[in-house]
This record gives sequence, C-alpha cells and structure tokens, in this order.
Amino acid sequence: MNKDFEQNNLNHTEIEELKTKFNNHDNDTTRKIEKDIEEKVLEQRVVTGQLQTEEPSGKDPVDNLVYAGFWMRFWAYLVDIILIAAITGMIITPLFRYFDWPMNEISLFSPYTLATAAVFYLYFILMTKFFQQTLGKMIFGLKVIPLKEKSLTWGTVIFREWIGRYISVTVKILYFLVIFLPKKQGLHDIFADTAVIHENVVKKQPATI
Repeated sequence: MNKDFEQNNLNHTEIEELKTKFNNHDNDTTRKIEKDIEEKVLEQRVVTGQLQTEEPSGKDPVDNLVYAGFWMRFWAYLVDIILIAAITGMIITPLFRYFDWPMNEISLFSPYTLATAAVFYLYFILMTKFFQQTLGKMIFGLKVIPLKEKSLTWGTVIFREWIGRYISVTVKILYFLVIFLPKKQGLHDIFADTAVIHENVVKKQPATI
C-alpha cells in the first residue's frame, strides 16, 4: 500500500515537473515566434518602402538603411540607358522609317527628339511607380524609397523622374551630389524627398546590454 502511494506520488511529481518544463519551453517558443514576426514585419517595410516615421526609441528607421553609392547607381543607370536605346531602336526608329518621318533634324522639339525623350522619361516614371526600381536597379539590387511618405505617389515619381531628372541630365555634374550627401541623394532625390537603397539590406545595430 505504501509502495503504491509512493509510486503515485512520484508520478504526480514527475508530471508537475514535465508541466513546468513544457510551460517554460512554450513561453520561450512564443517569445521566439514574436521576435521572428517583428523582424519579418521590419524587413517587409524595408522592401516595400513603407517605413514608419518614428519608433518608440526615438530613432528614425531610415537610419538603418544602406544607401546606394555613386558607382552602384551609375552602373544601374548605364544598364537602363542601354535598354532605352534598345527600345528606341526596336520601336521608334522603325516607325519613323516606315512613315518616312525625318530623324536627322537637330532640334530640341523635332519629332524624333520628342519621341525618344518620351520613351526615356516614361521608362523611368512607370518602372519607378509600379516597381520602385528600373530594370537596371533590379539587377544591382537597388530600390527607390520615399523619405517622408509611406509609398511613392504619382506626384513624387513624376517630380523625381521627369522634372528632377531633366535638370540632372541637362547639368550632368549634379549627379556627383550623390558622392557628398549623407543619404547619397541626387538632385532629383532631393526635389522629391526620396533616396536609393540597397534592397533587403539593413545596417546591423550594436548589441545592447
């Protein structure tokens, strides 16, 4: 009888210990899952450019981003120029030849100049609005993000990729602003309050004790 009582008491003790271990394990697992979810949410906001303007710590989330430098942006832009030239050669030039429209006029407002300019600006406007990156930026893992908005609006994109880019293309030395500014912005970025970042890359923060 005593042996049965001791055995039952032992089983009861073992069960309680197992419950305690399970609860501790469950709490640890829950905290780990919550931490993983928070990291995924932050990563998704970085990818989509939908970052909050403030954090409880008072630190600006954009400080964690890695901004694209001059050379990375230059190579991406070079790829875009090659693609635009290919589009022009496959669509605009054949059309002008088919209709026997003049292509040799040296004028800012000649039909051929206006058509090629339309391809150039529409390429940057549409790609940036719908994908936040051109094909060149996709290849090099770059993305345009707004600094003061949750997402890129049509107004921001048109201001950046048409007006701002026109000025930068006209006065090419302005592209070199990227080298000197802390967020590596070009003039068109400054006009539109945007920046170009390395996609899916976040600065490592020092561990807090």
